[in-house]
Amino acid sequence: MKQSDDFERVSLGFFPTPLERLTTLGDSLGITLDIKRDDYTGFGGGGNKVRKLEYLMADACRKEVDVVITTGGHQSNHARMVAAAARKFGMKPVLVLRGNQPEVYQGNLLLDKLFGAELEFLDPDGYFTQIEGTMNAHADAAQARGEKALIIPLGGATPLGALGYVRAIEEMDAQLKERGEPAPDVIVAPTGSGGTLAGLYVGARRYWPDTKIVGISVSAKAEWFQTRISAMAQDCADLLEWPQSWTPEDIWIEDGFVGTAYGVPSDGGIDAIYRVAQAEGVLLDPVYTGKAMHGLISLTEQGKISAGSRVIFVHCGGSPALYPFAQTLLEH
Repeated sequence: MKQSDDFERVSLGFFPTPLERLTTLGDSLGITLDIKRDDYTGFGGGGNKVRKLEYLMADACRKEVDVVITTGGHQSNHARMVAAAARKFGMKPVLVLRGNQPEVYQGNLLLDKLFGAELEFLDPDGYFTQIEGTMNAHADAAQARGEKALIIPLGGATPLGALGYVRAIEEMDAQLKERGEPAPDVIVAPTGSGGTLAGLYVGARRYWPDTKIVGISVSAKAEWFQTRISAMAQDCADLLEWPQSWTPEDIWIEDGFVGTAYGVPSDGGIDAIYRVAQAEGVLLDPVYTGKAMHGLISLTEQGKISAGSRVIFVHCGGSPALYPFAQTLLEH
């Protein structure tokens, strides 16, 4: 069997990221709550995608890529970090984003501009039918210029990228052992493309077999994620030659916290942002982590996460997305 360190990886993030105890919030919910501060990964503004990009950019460097192409929403953390990583290794970033061209570039869009990314915007209604062809067209254009292109899928959600969150489990396992504490009962994380959840499932099955993983959807329905994540986790485990298997029914996804749409702040998510900021001084965002924390709070209050549980919330970053929604947050 292989280990995550057996795969080529570039060094991008500042690891290990802290595992911070949220005493005030945890006590109010009746649980022991830690937060994995992957908003502190540092590179390119930080966030969970740094772990995946350490593997994906190693692949790009090995292939001597000139142009890196990816996609995401307007306030995509992934797209922003791909742009930064491409520049670090002398590559041109091309971002095909879901949403109409904005009048003002704020948050992650501003950072995309600072990194010098080429941006193309697709109308949200036609995005899913156009995205594959649009990214392929950019790759063909690069080839016509004599350049080599690499397309990184939405969210960096590939079996190779998922290795980043196998490593995250290993990192948290070492942190808890240093504290003399047991494995958590539950891990809660936002899921927008599935790669983070897939890695968490693979790592937890190996190191924390009794730990439950809960993905709080910020976009799609549970069934779509269950099928996607179970397959990706299987492929990731196969890369490692670990004897693991999943069915879609093994994947726990809560899809009641999306709100009206992906990328649109929800009332519950905004409430969670205020509550965590004022209880713990921790910033969440309205696209990903705010909605996921709303999920954690609600599942605890509903008893789906039992009183007294040891819970880790994975903070996937995203604070740049606070600023484009300033007026919405203030009017809430």
